[in-house]
Amino acid sequence: MTSLPTVVLVDDHALFRAGVRAEIESTATGAARATVIGEAGDVDEAVRMILDREPDVVLLDVHMPGGGGAEVLRRVHESRPGQRFLALSVSDEPEDVIRLIRAGARGYVTKTISGDELLSAIRTVHAGDAVFSPRLAGFVLDAFAGRAGGEITLTADPELDQLTDREREVLRLIARGYMYKEIARRLTISPKTVEHHVSAVLRKLQLSNRHELTRWATERRLVD
Repeated sequence: MTSLPTVVLVDDHALFRAGVRAEIESTATGAARATVIGEAGDVDEAVRMILDREPDVVLLDVHMPGGGGAEVLRRVHESRPGQRFLALSVSDEPEDVIRLIRAGARGYVTKTISGDELLSAIRTVHAGDAVFSPRLAGFVLDAFAGRAGGEITLTADPELDQLTDREREVLRLIARGYMYKEIARRLTISPKTVEHHVSAVLRKLQLSNRHELTRWATERRLVD
């Protein structure tokens, strides 16, 4: 009998983790399908738990407190390079997908996926293969083939890579013309925190104002 894959869930929303756990652990008849051996809600907790419990597969959110999914991948792979990750996110932004794959994730699926599809994706990654939601597979293949029209690239961008997930979110919204108060409402943070993130982005990118920031983001095709 094939052993059940062991899974650690990493997402900063406890209610979502509970729903995923219910979906992948048992069928309507109660038959076990996977074994969740831990949950984590931020980067530090996730890294500790993964290294301690050594799951077959980590289900990993992209945007979390403490640096996001890419930071979890980076830190875990320093000590456990063979760990398999499957990104599970609400985001289908090409930049998010490519960043997680470049960091070492074996697949990327969105949170619209069904429970059966998610379990199948976990098994696929556990077996050593890659898996992507259908809409995401196309531009991942384009990126590897170098046919993304300049919009997606697997080549590292040192300037962009130094920004945190939250700073990238703020950067995109600023570049799209949102004001601080609008960004604060969209991200459920204070305008003061938005101002802090913008200052950090300007400092890291060595830019002087939001107009230069918008031009910088547009040149890299980070906005539509």
